[in-house]
Amino acid sequence: MNLILWRHAEAEDAASSDLARQLTVRGRKQAQGIAKWLRTRLDDDAVILVSPAVRTVQTVEPLTDQYRVVRELAPGGRANDVLAAAGWPEGIAPTVVIVGHQPTLGQVAALLLSGNATSWPVKKAGLWWLTNRERAGDEQVVLRAVMSPDLL
Repeated sequence: MNLILWRHAEAEDAASSDLARQLTVRGRKQAQGIAKWLRTRLDDDAVILVSPAVRTVQTVEPLTDQYRVVRELAPGGRANDVLAAAGWPEGIAPTVVIVGHQPTLGQVAALLLSGNATSWPVKKAGLWWLTNRERAGDEQVVLRAVMSPDLL
């Protein structure tokens, strides 16, 4: 399974609620850049799950309008909830894209790659692409790519 962790792009600091925060102009450009990079690499059968926050929906919109809002991905979520939503390691689809928040996404990456859900940094609009495989009877997690909007 491919698991793509995509942090929302830059958002405004204040709004009527945390879930209502919208992307800034810079954030929209970040989301467009990562979406363009991802579009050419993503299979048609990928499932995209997003947090109910406005900023995550606005982050994924340049990529597609085919996504599901999952309340367990809201700010303050837990790494294990993200993995359960994705169906890791078997997957609810061959590729699952999670559009969410820090520190949760960094905790997911840390848990899968090190076995400890510490808070690893994921830049705004940053993307981590992980996959799993079996080698000699051992389940392994492989980091396929890390992309930042600054690199585009």
